[in-house]
Amino acid sequence: MDKKNALRAGAVTAGTTLMMLLMTSPALALTRDDGDDPGPGLSVGATLGLYVALPIVLFLVIAGLVMVLDKSDRQQKQA
Repeated sequence: MDKKNALRAGAVTAGTTLMMLLMTSPALALTRDDGDDPGPGLSVGATLGLYVALPIVLFLVIAGLVMVLDKSDRQQKQA
């Protein structure tokens, strides 16, 4: 019985994925819309900085703030 459910779930997932792939057309991205005014493209360095370095830096800043402002050690020592 469990094997039937797994097969059904796999078939539904595969069918949904296939339908989504068939309905999205990358050729539509080449068609310009009225009022479309794209800016200049990003360089490789700007792209890496924006999508790789900046999230890592933000993660480190947030993790550092959490560690510095964590007060759980003080509560455990007082008890």
